[in-house]
Amino acid sequence: MPLAQIYLIDGRNEDQRRAVIEKVTDALSEAVGAPREAVRVLIVDVPKDSWGIGGKSAKDLGR
Repeated sequence: MPLAQIYLIDGRNEDQRRAVIEKVTDALSEAVGAPREAVRVLIVDVPKDSWGIGGKSAKDLGR
């Protein structure tokens, strides 16, 4: 059972999250030959103030 863990900066809407799950599922299924039903995708939302970019938080950078 392949498992993909995806970290995203908080703020994606439900449609975007569904698209990530669908496309990652397709990619893993194709790459390793696993049936789609066996693929698991876990999205972890990270608060903007906990995501660092170039020494600053994404929140401070306005992302």
